[in-house]
Amino acid sequence: MTAPAPPRAHRIHPAWWVAAVTFLALVGAAAFRAVPGVLIDPLRDEFGWSVSTISAAVAVNMALYGLTAPFAAALMERFGIRRVVLCALLVVAVGSGLTVFMTTSWQLILLWGVLVGLGTGAMALSLVATVTGRWFVARRGLVSGILTAGGAAGQLIFLPLVAWVDSQWGWRAASLGTTAAALAVLPLVAWLLRDRPRDLGVVPYGGTAADDVDPVRTGAARAAINGLVEGARTRPFWLLVAGFFICGMSTNGLVQPHFIPAAHDHGMPVTTAAGLLAVVGLFDIVGTIFSGWLTDRIDPRLLLLAYYGLRGLSLFALPTLFGPDLQVSMIAFIVFYGLDWVATVPPTLALCREHFGARAPVVFGWVFASHQLGAAVAAFGGGVIRDVTGSYDLAWFLAGGLCMVAAAASVAIRRNLPPPAETMLPTNPEEAAAAQAHG
Repeated sequence: MTAPAPPRAHRIHPAWWVAAVTFLALVGAAAFRAVPGVLIDPLRDEFGWSVSTISAAVAVNMALYGLTAPFAAALMERFGIRRVVLCALLVVAVGSGLTVFMTTSWQLILLWGVLVGLGTGAMALSLVATVTGRWFVARRGLVSGILTAGGAAGQLIFLPLVAWVDSQWGWRAASLGTTAAALAVLPLVAWLLRDRPRDLGVVPYGGTAADDVDPVRTGAARAAINGLVEGARTRPFWLLVAGFFICGMSTNGLVQPHFIPAAHDHGMPVTTAAGLLAVVGLFDIVGTIFSGWLTDRIDPRLLLLAYYGLRGLSLFALPTLFGPDLQVSMIAFIVFYGLDWVATVPPTLALCREHFGARAPVVFGWVFASHQLGAAVAAFGGGVIRDVTGSYDLAWFLAGGLCMVAAAASVAIRRNLPPPAETMLPTNPEEAAAAQAHG
């Protein structure tokens, strides 16, 4: 028998190339999901559709984005990361590109809602978890943080570019631009993205061959369902779901798609409003990293109390901050909202780990799905409120009140910390005797 070949030597470990192309795919997915918020007004002007109708497409997109995530990992186990990402990019490109031919609102819902929602959902948190879990042992937390923050912030950072393209050449050019971006990433994915380190004759970064485990070809979807069933039996799960549902409503669902048209209602240029959301994306990175640092040191329930409570107060004040000119008060709101945007993720994930242990990633997948369902409700509801009342004021006030509910739900979660070793009671007679002998 011949000895197995040693792992190949590389100047740069292939895991970093895999992480880089994954980052590009996530940023691309963020760009695709950023477009509808910019195009609400152009679509209203050309087709005469109501804000409610356009918001329905955004709502379907967000709902499918969240509901796809728990099952995307099962597809990656069954068919491989590269195939799933390639197919997802193609689906997004088709959904985005065909919008230039649409003539009715149901086509918008089908293309931007269903196709782009499914495609981007396959490149959400499940992709981050799968890539970091397979390719990294060392630096896993750093890489997952960069990919998560990059994907969240990229969605907002792309808004000014999309708004500028729309202002120069129209919404069809912006839509075709996202199609071109998806197609441009395809060759990089095909070239650099591999399913497992063994495919390139290497071991995971910072690990050994034993860390490159065989894929689970069956049972992954069942594990996702079992995680939902297990979580649904507990009170902390429903409190976390309630909080994250409201978190999605007050960020991705309301502010992301409706901030720009709301600002435009008050005379602010679309490009200026899009630039403000880009600033939210930049501070989102800082807020997420700092929140993770705080979560290691402070009761996560207290962090969620502060995040949701302060967010609610800021939303109560938002209607008075809009105006044709950019004021310092609006800049202050934007900076705060950026710091708070996904700062809720680290403490929510910490509470999931505390209550569900090894099942926490699966359970958190369903908590994240509730986040996107909340976003879908707010995306549609915000449009309805705008059509019925003529302004977004009621939407901001309702979201602020619900944030207070989320703060209360977070504090109501009981801790599930293991007792200190020195205070644990003996579990058998021998341990009891030993403890008594030692005073």
